[in-house]
Amino acid sequence: MRVLLVYPVFPKTFWSYEKILALVNRKVLLPPLGLVTVAAILPQEWEFKLVDRNIRPVTEEEWAWADIVIFSAMIVQKQDLLEQIREAKRRGKLVAVGGPYPTSMPDEPKLAGADFLILDEGEITLPMFVEAIRQGKTSGIFRASEKPDVTTTPIPRFDLLDFDAYDMMSVQFSRGCPFQCEFCDIIVLYGRKPRTKTPAQLLAELDYLYKLGWRRGVFIVDDNFIGNKRNVKLLLRELKVWMQQHNYPFRFDTEASVDLAQDPELMELMVECGFAAVFLGIETPDEDSLQLTKKFQNTRNSLVEAVHKIIKAGLRPMAGFIIGFDGEKSGAGDRIVRFAEQAAIPSTTFAMLQALPNTALWYRLKKEGRLRDGKDGNINQTTLMNFIPTRPLEEIAREYVEAFCNLYDPVRYLDRTYRCFMMMGTPKWKAPLKIPDWVVVKALLIVIWRQGIKRQTRWKFWHHLFSIIKHNPRVVEHYLAVCAHNEHFLEYRQIVREQIESQLAEYLAQGAENPYVVEQEKAQIHAV
Repeated sequence: MRVLLVYPVFPKTFWSYEKILALVNRKVLLPPLGLVTVAAILPQEWEFKLVDRNIRPVTEEEWAWADIVIFSAMIVQKQDLLEQIREAKRRGKLVAVGGPYPTSMPDEPKLAGADFLILDEGEITLPMFVEAIRQGKTSGIFRASEKPDVTTTPIPRFDLLDFDAYDMMSVQFSRGCPFQCEFCDIIVLYGRKPRTKTPAQLLAELDYLYKLGWRRGVFIVDDNFIGNKRNVKLLLRELKVWMQQHNYPFRFDTEASVDLAQDPELMELMVECGFAAVFLGIETPDEDSLQLTKKFQNTRNSLVEAVHKIIKAGLRPMAGFIIGFDGEKSGAGDRIVRFAEQAAIPSTTFAMLQALPNTALWYRLKKEGRLRDGKDGNINQTTLMNFIPTRPLEEIAREYVEAFCNLYDPVRYLDRTYRCFMMMGTPKWKAPLKIPDWVVVKALLIVIWRQGIKRQTRWKFWHHLFSIIKHNPRVVEHYLAVCAHNEHFLEYRQIVREQIESQLAEYLAQGAENPYVVEQEKAQIHAV
């Protein structure tokens, strides 16, 4: 079999980082880890080609070469996925789809023309697909009633990737999360019992990346890296030795729950292994909203103190925030901005709450009749809520836009980043000195020109930089990289404003045309 693996286009999002990536001649932040894992699970006598459409389109020669086309996609990639399924079918190709979006909403890819739906986790359903192909079948739906043992997952086919196009590589240690947040689809897709690979398994993946010549950042894509603390500590103790033996070739980032702050040993191990940043699901500083959405792990200790502990341990926090929880009081956007300032979190994802398919929130809102017809849950920052909230949608949208723009005001962003790095701890190890690539030097000079000379931030930029050099010199390189991130957000905040205001105008116009709909929504809000 000749298999063409195709990864659909991401729209511009918080994570797309086009402006920053362009500075260092990269195309995309992260590779399609799911597809290279699929390639490793499928029979190795099959032939594979991979096309990431975020880098380039599929060529005519590649379409002609393929016996079957396999797509994997998240909800945010929905539009391009459906278009590419139709494109493949126009060319007479067999099409198979999998990943989080088809697993959550299988009907839409099927209606677009997909022949095979390889749903849930591939360790179980891909062998079913292979058997169907061997039997000569041309369609099928494959589902799993259990979760696979990820210690059987093979090393992903990283050799299929164009390393020059990506800023970081991806690996996965665990799947699942022990918590029960109402809005989260991770526990629906992967369960609440975290399953981990063995330390030897993950180190073998890093060995392969090292052998292939990778020497930049590695993102551990686990939705909660510390979901199984015992196993993650076993990994980190072995990873620490591996990093020492290989002269610290990688820098790691990951995602974790905020209770990381209550485990000093775990934070120290992460820093000693080369972890630099961690994404935290803060969601909101409003404790009532956290209780309602069952994010109890964020209510046990002071969130500001927790973030400061993580920074002082040597990890830069990124944070996710959400606006629009039920019962939320006016001014939630301002409270989120104040919290980010107080906690000194430089980069924050921020979005309006979405009811993702099959989550507890989705089922509750469906039962209450509050889902908006024709609106799918999406995790993009440019999407209005897909359900009727308990306060006016217009109010939430306007608070959201203003808060997003305030978070990425150039002066505020520099100040937060400065405060974060002034208190940041440093690891005991030192990576060997190496001559920086010219492309990195050039990118640094561009950032210095824009933020330190051209813009109104010039005085703060130099004051903060010299102060960091004087008081915490070992974090300077990391600090400048985070300063550069705002090159993306300065443009992206305007995209958020324009798209949300456009959708809001359409929403309000529909209400003006059909007052009955508005009254019906008010009645539903009142009932809640």
